[in-house]
Amino acid sequence: MPPADIRLSRSDEVPAIHRVWRASVDATHGFVAPADVALYEHLLITLYLPSKPQWLALSPDGTIQGFIGLAGPKIEALFVHPDWHRHGVGKRLIHHALGLSRHLMVDVNIQNPGAIAFYAALGFLEIGRSPVDHAGKPYPLIHMAMV
Repeated sequence: MPPADIRLSRSDEVPAIHRVWRASVDATHGFVAPADVALYEHLLITLYLPSKPQWLALSPDGTIQGFIGLAGPKIEALFVHPDWHRHGVGKRLIHHALGLSRHLMVDVNIQNPGAIAFYAALGFLEIGRSPVDHAGKPYPLIHMAMV
């Protein structure tokens, strides 16, 4: 299959982006308590997605394969639908982000070894740790950067 196109999202795509997020979280974030998933989901669909366009990776038929949210060099979100895991979608999104900022940073849940390995394979290095996530929940973070 040809590589995905990458473009900024439109406001009418929030429901489809949310579906990608939910499928990805269900497949990779089993360590997050259901109540916390519900909290993050509420914040995602009411605050984050409506206020900030995401870079979308699209299949040739226009299906959203994954997305990356950026705030300057900071990766705020990177989620790939599980149907597209290990197909290069995340890597393409990172390479796109590198075209926008050469020194990317990301926070990764320690309980998500697949994500840690993904970022490490792309050259990200650990630069610190936090005992809780940004919401103060018990999901420790590894701070990583591509320097």
